[in-house]
Amino acid sequence: MQDSPSELLVETRGPVLWLTLQREARRNALTHGLLAALDQAIDTAQSQAGIRAIVLTGAGQKAFCAGMDLQSGPAFTTNYADPHGHLAQLLRRARASQLPLVARVNGACMAGGMGLLAMCDMAVASPQAIFGLPEVKVGVFPAQVLSVLQPLIPRRILNEMCLTGEPINAAQALEIGLLNYVDADLDGRLDWLLQRLLDKSPAAIRRGLYTLKTVEPMPFEQAVAFTESQIALFALTEDAREGQKAFQEKRPPQWLGR
Repeated sequence: MQDSPSELLVETRGPVLWLTLQREARRNALTHGLLAALDQAIDTAQSQAGIRAIVLTGAGQKAFCAGMDLQSGPAFTTNYADPHGHLAQLLRRARASQLPLVARVNGACMAGGMGLLAMCDMAVASPQAIFGLPEVKVGVFPAQVLSVLQPLIPRRILNEMCLTGEPINAAQALEIGLLNYVDADLDGRLDWLLQRLLDKSPAAIRRGLYTLKTVEPMPFEQAVAFTESQIALFALTEDAREGQKAFQEKRPPQWLGR
């Protein structure tokens, strides 16, 4: 199935929804329309039972996303009276997603593109990908993306990237935990990672992502109280019963996603 607004290609490939930024001539830079389309696509996918994961990538081989398009009009807001920016709303949407988001970083990942990368649950990149926060070079600062980058990047490195605007390469991004894998066979590695997701319980992954994201900001006592109630709910699902039965019977489980 395919539904492709001009700036975003939306494709269903089996149980995986592919979202491809379609602005190759502009290094897949973001516009407000593109951000809104991403927001809508991720939201719609949450209620589609056949979708198990979402892949986010950019068209071509040169860029994943170069950040906001500074030549397409107002880059950071369309209405200063609106307290909610389009990028911030997309980051909120990704945070609420109960489907795994996987970034396929095929090239340069800069500025707001770093926000797209960081909002995803996992990421694979090609060796030629570069990563940076160059906003200080044009007189602004990577403010919104800090909300999703701070949990991923060690503070000293994040400070340097924000304050100097200088990029790092894929090997460095892997070393600091921004990526799961770097592979010259980008699509081969991506498919390998997706297959490791798709054979698991949909119910466990959906509730598991909810649990992971909920406990992240919690202090220990609050987190342990929340998770001790969650594990009881995990055990009540049909997938949990099927998974344990399949284990006992030494056969592959037949997941129902409930």
